Amino acid sequence: MIRTSLRVGLGLTCCLAGPLMAQDNMDKLTSMQRTDAVFTTVPQDDERAAALKDILQYIKLPEGFEASLYAVVPDARSMAVAPQGTVTFVGTRKDKVWSVVDRDRNRLADEVKDFAPSVTFDIPNGPCFSPDGFLFIAERNRVLTFPAAEFFFEGPDPAVGVVVEKGKLIPEEEESFNHTARVCRVGPDGKLYISLGQPHNIQPVDKHETYDEIGIGGIIRINKDGTGREVYTRGVRNSVGHDFNPANGELWFTDNQVDGMGDDIPPGELNRQTEAGQHFGFPWVNGAIEIPDYKDVARPEGVEFVPPAVEMQAHAADLGMRFYTGKSFPAKYHGGIFSAQHGSWNRTTPVGARVMFTPVDAEGNAGATEVFAEGWLNEETGEYRGRPMDIAFLPDGSMLVSDDFAGAIWRIAAKK
Repeated sequence: MIRTSLRVGLGLTCCLAGPLMAQDNMDKLTSMQRTDAVFTTVPQDDERAAALKDILQYIKLPEGFEASLYAVVPDARSMAVAPQGTVTFVGTRKDKVWSVVDRDRNRLADEVKDFAPSVTFDIPNGPCFSPDGFLFIAERNRVLTFPAAEFFFEGPDPAVGVVVEKGKLIPEEEESFNHTARVCRVGPDGKLYISLGQPHNIQPVDKHETYDEIGIGGIIRINKDGTGREVYTRGVRNSVGHDFNPANGELWFTDNQVDGMGDDIPPGELNRQTEAGQHFGFPWVNGAIEIPDYKDVARPEGVEFVPPAVEMQAHAADLGMRFYTGKSFPAKYHGGIFSAQHGSWNRTTPVGARVMFTPVDAEGNAGATEVFAEGWLNEETGEYRGRPMDIAFLPDGSMLVSDDFAGAIWRIAAKK
């Protein structure tokens, strides 16, 4: 076994380990033994940080709010703020999960380093916490759990448990580089909800039955020990953001549109699920738009498709979302949904790269969606300065916005 140290971009320092060493490490960690893993650290005060701060001048917010750079975090994707708020765990679509630490609670990261460097992650996009402090990480084809991660992230060898073994989340032959960003949440019932995007633009007809049975193109739920798997949500193309309404426990989720049907269709989706097993139409429809590939394919008998609660602009790429439960923002935002639009990749005129707000009333109905934060897209040139991916909130009620294009986490707060 060979271990090689090297320097990589952004001034990171890291180590490489081969497959055999990676498995040896998992065996050791599950037996509470130490490894020889070494941390990767990310500088927070170098030229890269200065360049990111220059982007702030372009960010437009409602009156009474301000934006700042919270942390430099390469490839920052879905976020999970630990219960105490000291550390935020940030997934990526590569092989890192980052620990973003704010020990002095000044709302500026003191340190960013990789979490559990002894573990070889595979697209660990989706971290989430249970109320009792267990960190779950949903990878491309595995789910891990780390007890008390908030208190053991300082060491390279945290305790780890396997919730879903590698190759058991989806069949290995369905592994893909497309639509592999899993998202997880622990629901009000204490179960783990995991999105499984289907890996095609539109799945082949001969795969649909298998996908529907497994939950590919939907959201599954399992017990926290990995048992009791069931398909909770059907008819989804690729959801990379979901959250539960704290007022009534209903599941809401974003969904991404079919490509290649034009600039203005199908619409983006923000969906509301009121009971288990509901079907949201894909691949027969995307929003209210019929998909030609499935025009002559029989629809599920006796199933009524649920339309989107909100139709968003087509191809803005609605990803991470979160209900606002804080108190520092004005009352109009309380109980509503903040969602991140990643920005289009195949539209003639780019759109998105902003944070949206959707109010939700006492009956759980969505109001009119509005732009909350924008400016990451240079509308004159069509170039992205950044691409918001996920939303999270610190204990003080301020917002974190992850950005995998700029490699940053932005903080938006109400001015005092």
